[in-house]
Amino acid sequence: MLVPGVENRPLISIFCAVGACFFFSLNDVMMKMFTGKYPLYELTFFRSIVALTICLAIIIPLEGGYSNLRTKKPLLHLIRGSSVVVANICFFSGIAVLPLAEVTAIFFISPLLITFFAAVFLKEEVGWFRWSALLLGLIGVLLIVKPFGFSFRWETLLPLMAAFSYSLLQILTRKLGPTEKASTMAFYIQVSFLTYMGILVCILHNGRFDIIDHPSFQFLTKAWVWPTGIDWILIAFIGITNAFGGYLISQAYRLSVAGLVSPFEYSSLVLSVFWGIIIWGEYLTLLSALGIIIILVSGIIIAMREAVRNINPSIKKASFRR
Repeated sequence: MLVPGVENRPLISIFCAVGACFFFSLNDVMMKMFTGKYPLYELTFFRSIVALTICLAIIIPLEGGYSNLRTKKPLLHLIRGSSVVVANICFFSGIAVLPLAEVTAIFFISPLLITFFAAVFLKEEVGWFRWSALLLGLIGVLLIVKPFGFSFRWETLLPLMAAFSYSLLQILTRKLGPTEKASTMAFYIQVSFLTYMGILVCILHNGRFDIIDHPSFQFLTKAWVWPTGIDWILIAFIGITNAFGGYLISQAYRLSVAGLVSPFEYSSLVLSVFWGIIIWGEYLTLLSALGIIIILVSGIIIAMREAVRNINPSIKKASFRR
């Protein structure tokens, strides 16, 4: 069900979501490559400077000008920005120690959560058919996390925490959609990153909290190291991918219902498997591969059902709900 006053342009929103996932996958690859060299807060700090510059110089002027920066909902932007910062910290702390494909797969409980939260908070219709798909996706996540097995690793909880934070982010995106431009939301996201990372730079720059011998903690707390040579270009590239990815995903959730857009974010999962094998030789275990397949199937089921409901509105008036 559409929220009153919200645009509904499903095809464009799907293209935006897939494009965003491509940019975000490149961002993930670059961040993982730098986990042993630079701290997370430094990479994110530089990334947000580049992304904010692109947003101010290109994206905002193309979408109507700087008047779009005025907002009547600063609190929602603050909560939304805080959510994406927490999601990023948890996600990238996870890829410091876990295979990229597994972290991404665990993180992709978020589209399932988005569909759930959209039903609860945005009153979008979700019937038994899609609830079944959500349950199927949860089973896939459990196969990867293995919470009750001897191979359970606590680090798998990091992408789970990222998923919850990201779900809140996108529900707020949908809430802001009727009144805020995608460029406005992208701008405040980058401001949030710059602000929070600036605070972390002040606290962590000398490495005095780097006292735990674990890759995830070290990636977050190691001392500041100035980039050299080509690393400056690569870090700037991270900012570019983040800027355009952030804009496109905000646009996607503005232009259609969350339940339609979120399954197409699974393209990131396919890309993460590809990059993991090609770059790091991270081949999946049988259970992880099965879990990823189940998550993909559940996402496709939801996507197909949403497509049918958007093409044929009369389905919404039927006596049964799937």
